[in-house]
Amino acid sequence: MSRLIESEAWRALMAHAESLKSLRLENLFADDAHRAETFSASVAGLLVDYSKQRVTTETLDLLRDLADTQGVLARRDAMFAGERINTTENRSVLHVALRNRSNRPILVDGQDVMPAVNDVLRRMRRFTDAVHEGRWLGYSGERITDVVNIGIGGSDLGPRMICDALASQAQYGMRAHFVANIAPSEIASLLKTLDPARTLFVVASKTFTTQETLANAHTARRWFVEHAGSAEAVAKHFVAVSTNRDEVAAFGIDVDNMFGFWDWVGGRYSLWSAIGLPIALYIGMDGFERLLEGAHAMDEHFRTAPMVENLPLTLGLIDVWNSSFLGAETLAVLPYGTRLGRLPAYLQQASMESNGKSVDLDGHRVDYATGPVVWGGAGTNGQHAFYQLLHQGTRLIPSDFIAAIRTHTPVGEQQAMLLANLLAQTRALMLGRPLETVMAEMRAAGVDAETVTRIAPHRVCPGNQPSTTILFPQMTPEAVGALVALYEHRIFVAGAIWHIDSYDQWGVELGKQMAGELLPAVGHAAPGNFDASTESLLGIIHRHWV
Repeated sequence: MSRLIESEAWRALMAHAESLKSLRLENLFADDAHRAETFSASVAGLLVDYSKQRVTTETLDLLRDLADTQGVLARRDAMFAGERINTTENRSVLHVALRNRSNRPILVDGQDVMPAVNDVLRRMRRFTDAVHEGRWLGYSGERITDVVNIGIGGSDLGPRMICDALASQAQYGMRAHFVANIAPSEIASLLKTLDPARTLFVVASKTFTTQETLANAHTARRWFVEHAGSAEAVAKHFVAVSTNRDEVAAFGIDVDNMFGFWDWVGGRYSLWSAIGLPIALYIGMDGFERLLEGAHAMDEHFRTAPMVENLPLTLGLIDVWNSSFLGAETLAVLPYGTRLGRLPAYLQQASMESNGKSVDLDGHRVDYATGPVVWGGAGTNGQHAFYQLLHQGTRLIPSDFIAAIRTHTPVGEQQAMLLANLLAQTRALMLGRPLETVMAEMRAAGVDAETVTRIAPHRVCPGNQPSTTILFPQMTPEAVGALVALYEHRIFVAGAIWHIDSYDQWGVELGKQMAGELLPAVGHAAPGNFDASTESLLGIIHRHWV
């Protein structure tokens, strides 16, 4: 067994989990009139209620003992100090430096990174201001109205999610579009809707060699040159977020319009860097810096709050409790309202790429559950789809319910209806509907005894499903920044407990490598030496290749 499982703190939690098997959430509320107040917190403009989680004060105390045993706070301090906590790649992990609004020195190898961070922010401001004020014009002298981000993974999911979330903050007349999938229909469909004279492309690739991104970028370039009639005009309509000057220049982008970042910025944590350029173009640089400020407020709380008051720490520990001790295999992220509809997809990468690991920091195979499968969708849509499984399925599924209290676009009573549905779902998941209640309701409605006996079991909802509710006053840049940072830090906490490297992604690299090996065999019927299944599938593809 691993040292983690053999530790006294882990064993205590296993015994505690066994003792709580019969625990019912409604009983916890009945026994403690102040439970909602005790198990909730307000931090950086977010109100987080985790009182509907299957935890007691003793649970949290035992989880904090485990955090002590695993050195979580020491690892947190090492991250903020710029130490190379990404050990398999020998890199620092400093997305917190990108939004360090205090400008407190943060060192990597003895050098303060903040001057370089601030320089990129200044360059982003000069560029975005020039676009918004009409000083940066297209090849025909027209203003830019459409921004197309070409990236994939962290270079797509973060900016795309934030632009959706903050659409009500968009600069007048500005539209944001995103291309990530290598499937040709995605970019072909988008290009049909664009005016090349008014379109600016942001090509986001650190190395400027990412296969999918460069394929889409070259497609966009060919389309643009065909319409503009000159390759020289590319410099007015394409900018890069990259560190590869030679490849950027070879593409036709002026390297003065290349925005860089650093190897201590992981892709799934990069929206705070120049990768966020499409966000700044869409909502303005002031809005982008407000996003940074919201995240920084959460960073400072995580960095300085004592353990018992530390919200990201608490939520990360509850995630470990649900996964490793209660046996939950998934986490449902359920934003109410369309603006955060892409948050589940964003958090899939942030969590599953970070904590989807089966080898610990010492190179040993783990013998405990690590990162959960993250999934979800926007409420109230999901209530008419997958919520059925939440209410009556056989799995324990912790859920996060997220909403802005006020809307930027009030229409009748719809926002009140939205919030009522959110509250109803968390309550229904907790309380369920027992057989006795179902039978009483059916009898009161005049249903005959035989039908009651036959139908009532199908209407029972077991309840006791844990959930956390996150509310904030309105969908502002500060609130969204704080929300994303909260999830980043709770992912960090869980990874630190599990003693894994949350900042590499070698599984992703394997798929990229194999795709490169297979490309010649797919496109040109080249000979290969693959497994029998792959060879058979290649044969089918070649028979239909046109």
